[in-house]
Amino acid sequence: MLLTGTVVADAETVVDDGGVVVEGDRITAVGERADLAEAYPDHEHREFGIVAPGLVGGHVHSVQSLGRGIADDTELLDWLFESVLPMEAALDADGMAVAAQLGYLECLESGTTTVIDHLSVNHAERAIAAAGETGIRARLGKVLMDQRSPAALEEDATAALAESERLIERYHGAYDDRIRYAVTPRFAVSCTEECLRGARHLADRHDGVRIHTHASENRGEIETVEEDTGMRNLHWLDEVGLTGEDVVLAHCVWTDESERELLAETGTHVTHCPSSNMKLASGIAPIRDYVDRGINVALGNDGPPCNNTLDAFTEMRQASLLGKVDDLDPTALPATTVFEMATRNGARAAGFEKVGKLREGWKADVVGIDTDLTRATPIHDVCSHLVYAAHGDDVAFTMVDGRVRYDRGDFPHVDADAVRERAREHAAAIDGAPSQA
Repeated sequence: MLLTGTVVADAETVVDDGGVVVEGDRITAVGERADLAEAYPDHEHREFGIVAPGLVGGHVHSVQSLGRGIADDTELLDWLFESVLPMEAALDADGMAVAAQLGYLECLESGTTTVIDHLSVNHAERAIAAAGETGIRARLGKVLMDQRSPAALEEDATAALAESERLIERYHGAYDDRIRYAVTPRFAVSCTEECLRGARHLADRHDGVRIHTHASENRGEIETVEEDTGMRNLHWLDEVGLTGEDVVLAHCVWTDESERELLAETGTHVTHCPSSNMKLASGIAPIRDYVDRGINVALGNDGPPCNNTLDAFTEMRQASLLGKVDDLDPTALPATTVFEMATRNGARAAGFEKVGKLREGWKADVVGIDTDLTRATPIHDVCSHLVYAAHGDDVAFTMVDGRVRYDRGDFPHVDADAVRERAREHAAAIDGAPSQA
C-alpha cells in the first residue's frame, strides 16, 4: 500500500509531498510521492492530508471505559475508592471484555496504535484477548492489589503473582508480538512490600516483561506511603525494585530533587497525564525538568472516568500548554518535544523497538489525518497543527502492523456497533453509571 500526503516521519522530518510504502507489517520506503508512485505503480494508493506515526498512549485504563462520567469533580482517593474501584469490581468477565474493546476502539479511531494499559484485578485475560482481537499494539497486565482494597479486588499476593505468571506465559509475545506483558501493581498504597518485591522478581524471571504502576500522583498518596515506610514514595519504589529502564511510572507529579535524580540515574520512564492531573486537581508534573534531565517522558490519557477521553491529540495540546503555564515560559515544551513524547518516547517506554517513527524497516503503525477542514486552513507548520489544532476525530485511517484497523468510520475486523450496544447494556448495570441507550 502507498500512503501519500504531507509525511511527518518524526517531529523533525517532514516530506511536504511525500509517501510511505507498506508491505506486510513493515514500512518499505519513505520519500517523495512522485518517486514512490513510479517505483511502486501496482500498490493500492490512499491519499490523506497528513500521514504520521501512530500515537502511543503511555498510560491508559481501557477497562474503565464504562465509567466515563461517573465520578466527575472528585478528589483522587475518593474518586478511586468510592467510585472507580467499585465499578471495576462490579464488572463480570463479559463486562471487562467489552469495556476493553470499547477503549481500544476509541484509541484506534483517534489515531492511537499502541497503549501501555493498566487493566484490573479480575478477568484481565478477557481484556488481553480484546487487545489482540481489536488489533492494537499493547503492553498490559493484570492489576495487583493486596491491601487497602475493596474485598472483591483484594487478593493474596502469592496467588496474584502466580496468576500474573500464567498470563505472562500465555500472552507475552502473543498476536505476532503485538501484545507484551507488564507486571502491574496498582500503586504502593494498595500493595504490600511482599507484593511489590514479588512484582520485581516476576519481571526478572521473564525476558522482556516490564513493570507499570502509578507513582506520586497525589499528596495524600505520598503521605500514606511515608507513614507506612518512613520513605518518600519513589525511594520506597526503588527500595523494592520498582525503578529502572524496564519500569513505567505514571504521573510522578509530586517529586523532590532526590527523586528526580533517582529517575534520571535509573533510566525509569515517566508517563505524563496532564488532563487527568488537572481534572483531579492532582497538580502539575515537573515535565520540563524531567526532559532537561534526560528522563524519557511519554504521554498518556489515563482513564475515561478522569479525563474523559482517550484522544491523544487532546493530551498533546494539554501537555504543551500546561507546561508553558507552569513555567510562565512560552518556549517550554514546544510542539516538537510533545509530539516525540506522544510517539517515539511512548514506544520506548512500552519497550517496542522500531515503533513511533516512519522509517524504512520499522513497523507499519501509520495514521492518515484529514486536513480538508476550516481549522486546518492554512497549515504553516504541520507539527504545530498536530499538537495544537488537530483532534482525534480528524483521523481517517489507522494501520497497525500493516493491517488497516480503522478506515473512515469503519473497523474492518470488529463489529463496532455491537460493541457499543453491549457497552451500554453493561454500563446500565453498574450502580451509579449512566446508561446512554
